[in-house]
Amino acid sequence: MRIAVIPGDGIGVEVTAEAVNVLRRVADVFGRQIDLETLPWGADHYLKTGVTIPPNGYAMLREFDAVFIGALGDPRVPDNRHARDILLGTRFELDLYVNYRPVQLLDDRLCPLKNRTTADVDFVVFRENTEGLYVGIGGRFKAGTDDEVAVQQEMNTYKGVHRIIRHAFEFARATGRRKVCMADKSNAMTDGHALWQRVFKELAPQYPDVEARHLYIDALALLMVQDPSQFEVIVTNNLFGDIITDLGAALQGGLGVAPSGNLHPGRTSMFEPVHGSAPPLAGKNVANPVGAILSAALMLDYLGLKHEAAAIEAAVKESVVTGNTTSDIGGKLGTRETGDYIAKAIHQT
Repeated sequence: MRIAVIPGDGIGVEVTAEAVNVLRRVADVFGRQIDLETLPWGADHYLKTGVTIPPNGYAMLREFDAVFIGALGDPRVPDNRHARDILLGTRFELDLYVNYRPVQLLDDRLCPLKNRTTADVDFVVFRENTEGLYVGIGGRFKAGTDDEVAVQQEMNTYKGVHRIIRHAFEFARATGRRKVCMADKSNAMTDGHALWQRVFKELAPQYPDVEARHLYIDALALLMVQDPSQFEVIVTNNLFGDIITDLGAALQGGLGVAPSGNLHPGRTSMFEPVHGSAPPLAGKNVANPVGAILSAALMLDYLGLKHEAAAIEAAVKESVVTGNTTSDIGGKLGTRETGDYIAKAIHQT
């Protein structure tokens, strides 16, 4: 299989390197051919060439089985146009409508909640990834004056809402999970989120084996902190999903351990850790590569290599439980040393 690798900016380059090393180790251990092709797109490339992504860039990406991407963002590009074109552009152009965020606590000591264990924090959030407030509809009038007016519009379509909610139910059924919670703010956003209500009520009866629950997003955030164990699958819109998945990352030990996938089931999809590029930390060998490595595991699982993905997850869990990690989660290793430990811990079961 062919994987496009876009290392990104800042610490993205460093953690991506460790994910690539783990993928190569998996290929050796399991006898798989995994061709990793690095694309130079990022801040350095943009500053040298003035090109964020080549004219045929999105078509190029469709030729790969999957795309692995590091964090993007660089203060030398104040408007982050390269990140917008590479990351958001890929999401929209490849129609990656599912943002897949597993929230799994790997060790009890990492959870900031009192008396919570790995059994309590194990759920998945599906965020609609191509609509909502992030579509860029809006504008500013009299910008920079005391009379400035700023408008940002949210877009919800039946197609978009229907396919993400159906995906959540299908995932629950396929993975043996029995609860799907849809979160919106239909009590205040009575037009756009009425559509979410309609679709959820339309689809839920088609899955009688799955408990369907609705919560307003503010209530969901409260309950995620009070009792995360009650959730198995959560589905919500683009903005709300962006917010609550960071809350979920806090429950599992921080952004450094959180993986994600941007999916269009059956098509080329993109995988990335969810943390930022953290320019002040770049080059210091301190960034946590676990989120990137677990994103690689998600990618292999998506591509049908479930045993290989499970081997990565087991190696990561071993590193976390034994404290062979970076300092942000209690270890004493650097980025490279953590990646090396995880790679060496990979074996067939």
